[in-house]
Amino acid sequence: QVQLVESGGGLVQPGGSLRLSCAASASILNIYGMGWYRQAPGKQRELVAHITRGGSTNYADSVKGRFTISRDNAKNTVYLQMNSLKPEDAAVYYCKVEAGAFDYWGQGTQVTVSS
Repeated sequence: QVQLVESGGGLVQPGGSLRLSCAASASILNIYGMGWYRQAPGKQRELVAHITRGGSTNYADSVKGRFTISRDNAKNTVYLQMNSLKPEDAAVYYCKVEAGAFDYWGQGTQVTVSS
């Protein structure tokens, strides 16, 4: 059964940190890219960060220097370390796994940044 399980969202004050995790089931084979996207109310879903199997990364300009994406290939897991969070970072965060001709999405985890 194909499954992505996200965790780590929550409420944090501005300037705080959160770490998101997304574990893909072992049935997903040949994973190449893994990424995090976010969608705020009334806005389109946007790429936050992406990492290839080899470790190459790219980030949205708005999160560069604050967010770090990493992955554990042995565990089929991707992480997003989010530091110096701002109110505009608040959104539902989704992980995406690219495997062969298919993309798989997580269910989303809410990140709220508020004092």
